[in-house]
Amino acid sequence: MSITSFTTLGVDQRLIDGLSEYGITEPTPVQAEAVPAILKGADVLARSQTGTGKTLAYLLPILQSIDPELKSPQKLVIAPTQELAMQIVREGEKYGQLLGIQVLGLIGGAALKRQVEKLKLHPQLVVGTPGRVRELIEVRKLKMHNVGTIVVDEVDQVFQLGGAGDVDRILRSALRDRQLVFLSATVSEETAALVKREMQNPVEIGIDPDQSTAKGLEHIYFAGEERDKMENLRRVIRHYNPKKVMVFVNQTETIGELQSKLNFMGLSAEALYADADKLARSRVLSGFRAGKFKVLVASGVAARGLDIEGLEMVINYDPAPDSEHYVHRAGRTGRMGRSGLVVSLVTNRQIFIMNKFAKELGITLAERRLYGGKVLEPRTASTMKAQSVRPKPAGASNGSKAAISGDGAAKSRSSKEEGRKASGPAKSKGEPFRGGKPTERQSRSEREQERKNKGAPKWLKDKKRP
Repeated sequence: MSITSFTTLGVDQRLIDGLSEYGITEPTPVQAEAVPAILKGADVLARSQTGTGKTLAYLLPILQSIDPELKSPQKLVIAPTQELAMQIVREGEKYGQLLGIQVLGLIGGAALKRQVEKLKLHPQLVVGTPGRVRELIEVRKLKMHNVGTIVVDEVDQVFQLGGAGDVDRILRSALRDRQLVFLSATVSEETAALVKREMQNPVEIGIDPDQSTAKGLEHIYFAGEERDKMENLRRVIRHYNPKKVMVFVNQTETIGELQSKLNFMGLSAEALYADADKLARSRVLSGFRAGKFKVLVASGVAARGLDIEGLEMVINYDPAPDSEHYVHRAGRTGRMGRSGLVVSLVTNRQIFIMNKFAKELGITLAERRLYGGKVLEPRTASTMKAQSVRPKPAGASNGSKAAISGDGAAKSRSSKEEGRKASGPAKSKGEPFRGGKPTERQSRSEREQERKNKGAPKWLKDKKRP
């Protein structure tokens, strides 16, 4: 049985040496399947879990296929978000320089004039967001006549964000015999229709089609009341104590509020907004990567495609809108074969959503509870709770103490009775005096004693009684 390596896949030795410097010595399954197909020039549809090495699966072969002597754009990569596009640019620059290849990022939100100036430097690999790439094509600043390969990363998200028209226009502007490579963790009906329309005999790559999320992930959820959700979030973060954790919400309006509450609780947090400008996003993400704060609060859209090294855990403060969004959120952790934890906080009425995701994605999504500083299964937690509140059975030791107390009380009562018999009958409150006619001094003394004893406990009254 032959061992798959980057060498057997046909990867250039210069790239292999560069990979080894970053600790990458063996290809992932999606790389093992995609690299040879792309090197051959075939159209490819790759469906693989987020974080399995899809970026290098297409970057390595397209970089290797570029002619460094031809000073013109030859390969184009389209990404749905600014952040994902810039991540691809960074990877492209890292390995492209080994082959003498220039890389340029064209993203929305950045200065158009500056990008036009950089295009005059004739980069061979261009990475951009759909709207900006289309804009530069239409003003004839980005020349497509030498572009032989177009890659659309996270293709489903490109369509969700309204980029279908832009992609169609970009494809129309390229060579008729161009190579197409589409990659995504999920493949929608819209993507499948595009593949059928635009690709010729595509090579379909599906890594573990029945497993939509990476194998190294653990999926759990905590159920409780809506009013307790913030406190449960704090407890979960404190218990697991990850160096970095990403918290997802569904409504952009709640991001700032959640950030403020976490900081108030002593958990350093920052917010990532989908509509934030490039500088603001870059500042927040750089701080998060550097460990300057612990919690990054974001919407699913804002965090699509993010690759944060060392992210051990993601928390769905709001359950994902659907299983596809759950896959993309979960894909921020457990990347490249590493382990990761995905936690969802739900109300009792939302438990059915967790069961639905588990069924649709083919994963185990188990309920857990925090009790006594431990994370337990519901049955175990309920048993421990019941034992802690159950009254103690009357044991031998308790019985002995009770018996001792009973004997002591009996002896005390017996002594008091004997004392009362020796001193004569006792006078009860409200009873007439039956010991003969008292003297005026005695009556006054008894009245004074009664006044002093008023409101005192019975044992004290007995003690003070003359």
